[in-house]
Amino acid sequence: MGRRPRLVLSALAGGALLTCGLFLGASFLTTPSPSTAQDQPAPNETDADAAGGTNALPPGLLQSERNTIEVFRRAGPSVVFVTNNALLRDFFSTDVSEVPQGTGSGFLWDEHGHVVTNYHVLQNGQTFSITLPNGTSREARVVGVEPRKDLAVLHFDTQGLSVQALPVGRSETLLVGQKVLAIGNPFGLDRTLTTGVISALGREFPTQGGFVIEDVIQTDASINPGNSGGPLLDSAGRVVGVNTAIFSPSGASAGIGFAIPIDTVARIVPQLIRFGQVRRAGLGVRVVADHIARSWGLQAIVVREVASGSNAAQAGLRSMEFDRRGRPVAADVITAVEGQLTRSYAELANALDDRKPGELVVLTVVRGEETIPIEMKLEEVGR
Repeated sequence: MGRRPRLVLSALAGGALLTCGLFLGASFLTTPSPSTAQDQPAPNETDADAAGGTNALPPGLLQSERNTIEVFRRAGPSVVFVTNNALLRDFFSTDVSEVPQGTGSGFLWDEHGHVVTNYHVLQNGQTFSITLPNGTSREARVVGVEPRKDLAVLHFDTQGLSVQALPVGRSETLLVGQKVLAIGNPFGLDRTLTTGVISALGREFPTQGGFVIEDVIQTDASINPGNSGGPLLDSAGRVVGVNTAIFSPSGASAGIGFAIPIDTVARIVPQLIRFGQVRRAGLGVRVVADHIARSWGLQAIVVREVASGSNAAQAGLRSMEFDRRGRPVAADVITAVEGQLTRSYAELANALDDRKPGELVVLTVVRGEETIPIEMKLEEVGR
């Protein structure tokens, strides 16, 4: 039997393959016209090209080639190399030193020094640094992380530096077949460009704790270890995704990569920058742990406690009832939110992922022999 393909998150750690994602470049070009002219030599070079400047393009290039080159050139200053360091204490001298334990990619979100990358690029790290394409390195601190969506934000001091953020696009309007570009640091090789197309949309990608990222972008642009956290760009140079993993039988790129959609990123990153965490909408109730519910033969959310005066209490949800010996005898069991099944806490979180505090939702609740709909207003909850 052959080896089963596996999902690989991409970053390099001590020469070993740990994680996999992409790093893509961006530009401010307009999207080329979808005509055969893209595959014909460009009729005229710009004045800078004709003058033979350092950025001049050779004559006779296809329009699609010129687009790729310009996207790469414009994105370069916004692509960074992320290093994850461990602190080691010398046994004899007790001196502490930083030892790189993993690397990945990232991109500038704004001009204030915020860098977007994958959570798994930073995982288990103690100190971090970023390196700009010009070789400048700066220490970076973690602003916030969202493990459920494999996203993280770093910040570094931009004093004395000229930095430029990448333009952000939309992932909702993407189409299979669109050209995409990737710039990153695969295997530690600085600023590597790969190109391809969007090969599928609407994929689901599993993350820690049984959570999933929905509407994930699938691409055939080569993604390799060290690319994690880099942007996936369209031909207009706009970020449409953050590359995070590959599907591979060997650990290297096999032509199927995955990127977190930019619409998800754009919803989460501003919260990480402002609050250091994602402010979630939830039911505001205590629930029974999944493994206990399973031991009772239930694959659903069992409500344990509803606070008096809470939105859930006002909507009609009830706390669990116990007999004199402390054994549970009655409980509200939530089986769906707006028709989406909630067989575990992770599925409940996924069902509420795009909801906001104050929004009304309809729960499907089993109470005794009855199945009843309960409409309630969501509350803001912590992690």
